[in-house]
Amino acid sequence: MKLELDHIAIAAATLAQGKAMVEAALGVSLQPGGQHAHFGTHNMLLGLEDGLYLEVIAIDPDAPALEYPRWFDLDRFHGPPKLTNWICRTDDLADAVRTLPGAGRPVALTRGDLRWQMAVPDTGILPYDNAFPALIEWQSSPHPATRLDATGCRLHRLVISHPEAKALQASLSGMLSDARVRYDTGPSGFRAEFDTPNGRRVLE
Repeated sequence: MKLELDHIAIAAATLAQGKAMVEAALGVSLQPGGQHAHFGTHNMLLGLEDGLYLEVIAIDPDAPALEYPRWFDLDRFHGPPKLTNWICRTDDLADAVRTLPGAGRPVALTRGDLRWQMAVPDTGILPYDNAFPALIEWQSSPHPATRLDATGCRLHRLVISHPEAKALQASLSGMLSDARVRYDTGPSGFRAEFDTPNGRRVLE
């Protein structure tokens, strides 16, 4: 089974706060995304080079209350916007969750003509304090990154920090091989470095 880096997510209390933070940090503009009715969230997007993209996601204040946890552990999110998740794609999510049961259970999702499945734990909390990648299988084409405006931004490095970073890396060994991804032993958190039209920029 193979995993590939698909996109990274910035969580925010509101989309306006997340948009302001990312645009100030990278010096480029985000574009509208849409709503995720099943999880009561909405997002904005930023196209990156190499088929990647960045997502700013927040709870949709107009969405009805849910009887189950939201994805990306958003029910517990508070404070300023920050990089909270990385998402890896697979061609066979059912096989992926059998191999990596901590990833959660597949949830079928749609938005417009986009169709995909995302593995989401029943608690909404991914292993290793959410440092484990969320797993996605796209079931429509083309990939959504191809629909986004070019920004001239490229992911240089994604650093995943966790006290058990070596165990996290070992759990993905043989499935994910990406020179941009680095695992550091330390306090739980993320750091993404980008090459942008404005030079090297960082999101954490």
